[in-house]
Amino acid sequence: MTVDATPRRGLPDDPVRQPSAHRRTAGDGPHTGTGTLVRFMLRRDRIKLPAWLAGLGLYVLYIGTAFPQLAPTEQELAAIVPLLQQPIGRMFTGPAYGLDAPTYERVFAGGYALYLLLIAALMNIMLITRHTRLEEQSGRAELVRANVTGRYAPLTAALIVAVLSNVLAAVTVLVLCLAVGYAPAGSLLVAVGAGLVGMGFAGITAVTTQLSGFSRSAAGLAGATLGAAFVLRAVGDMATIGGSALSWLSPLGWANQTAPFVLDRWWPLLLHVALTVVTIALAFVLQRRRDLGAGLFATRPGRSTASPSLGTPWGLAARLQRTPSLAWGIAIIALGIIDGLFTQVMLDSAADLPEALKDVFGAGALMQGYLAFLAVFSGYLTAAYVVFAVQTLRAEENAGRAEAVLATPTSRAAWAGAHLGVIAVAASAIMLIAGLLSGLAVAVVTSEWSHVGTSVVAHLNLLPAVLLVLGLCALLFGWAPALLAPVGWALVGIMVFVGNFAAMLDLPEWVTKLSPLSHPAQYPAEDVSAAPLLVLLAVTAAGVVLGLIGLRRREIVGRS
Repeated sequence: MTVDATPRRGLPDDPVRQPSAHRRTAGDGPHTGTGTLVRFMLRRDRIKLPAWLAGLGLYVLYIGTAFPQLAPTEQELAAIVPLLQQPIGRMFTGPAYGLDAPTYERVFAGGYALYLLLIAALMNIMLITRHTRLEEQSGRAELVRANVTGRYAPLTAALIVAVLSNVLAAVTVLVLCLAVGYAPAGSLLVAVGAGLVGMGFAGITAVTTQLSGFSRSAAGLAGATLGAAFVLRAVGDMATIGGSALSWLSPLGWANQTAPFVLDRWWPLLLHVALTVVTIALAFVLQRRRDLGAGLFATRPGRSTASPSLGTPWGLAARLQRTPSLAWGIAIIALGIIDGLFTQVMLDSAADLPEALKDVFGAGALMQGYLAFLAVFSGYLTAAYVVFAVQTLRAEENAGRAEAVLATPTSRAAWAGAHLGVIAVAASAIMLIAGLLSGLAVAVVTSEWSHVGTSVVAHLNLLPAVLLVLGLCALLFGWAPALLAPVGWALVGIMVFVGNFAAMLDLPEWVTKLSPLSHPAQYPAEDVSAAPLLVLLAVTAAGVVLGLIGLRRREIVGRS
């Protein structure tokens, strides 16, 4: 009997199938699979990334085309500038470089470029969190790592996508700045500054995703860093034109200190490069020290016996909402106090304003207009808290914990309704306490104690508008949960944009009406009207009811 000695394909001695030494180690590299993951992430972001870029581009295009129409002469442009040069104006715009000799491009850089930086930072916080910590939390990263994928490949791929996104963002800003006729050097500085701010916060978020085992906490830490950067820059820029030492402690302040179209300084951007390099290096070091799916901040073990309240929908909702409510509430109230303490500075510096400009703050009553502004500012932030808090429902559903709760005799309406009720109570408490303490701050510096009650009423007057955001989020969660985050945050962005720029940019009335905060009277500059408040509350109730009906009709996703 003859035995075929020819090696068979697939047997151990088959030279075709037996991997070489190079092939055996190719999959062991820490960055193996990075290119594939980059393509995968870009595929997933094929809608989100163009949407962010379109937002940046439309913002530049609108500002660039609106101002020549609103202020076609030098005199009309000069009449707008004092609003940006005052301490409160500098708090929301920047150090006001070059506004003593205003041009359209200088007004853009000094009054509006800050919001390009904020958009770029938020884009990167969400991008890095989405592609790193959220993937680990959902379990998808474990499936990816089960393939030929290196330890650092997901983080490296996410950062590469961030680089590509920020380059595209910078190019978009540059092209549209040039298109509206701005000087090339300043346009390039604004564009590069926005891109580098984005990369800096990509690095910061890469660090926070190593610290926490939960995506919301990681994004919250990065968001808190952005909020602290805004506050440091705001307080520093309020102190004096050109900024103060505090301005240099903020990454947002570094970009503003480049003074586009005025000084055109490039060297402050080196601070952004250093921040990016340091934070990214730190992120890789920290990732090496933790296990997949875990965070460096250890999850605190729970008590051996649960509180009886946790056995009820309201008790469980209050426990889950406790941390974000406290964090957002303390930040909002602290900002209200800081703004209140600057009241006398604002009044003193605004004494020389023309009467026409004083009217911008409310029928010639500057103090009343400022109290109304404090309430609107708290309304922005409390609405943002509401959007963030409602996403807890989505997170509980995606993690499978909602399914476990609903396996008990708890109904869907009771589970979701308890969360919405707790959020409504927390938002009401935030607005009430912010109104009380910011009013006390105003009273301390002006010695007019009647401002305390006025501030409280002004804040509570806007509460129905804030609760309307809760009603919309409830409706989205019930019928289209995938749209909850994008639509909710877009509404907050509209509220901020309309509140700050509607009058100055002469926005159409229908655009202004998109902001819930535009419907109540701006008390105390205007008398309180009950009718809009009742309509807002009725729409809120309808949104909650319809959202709960939608939740009963749709499928609970479970762990994804």
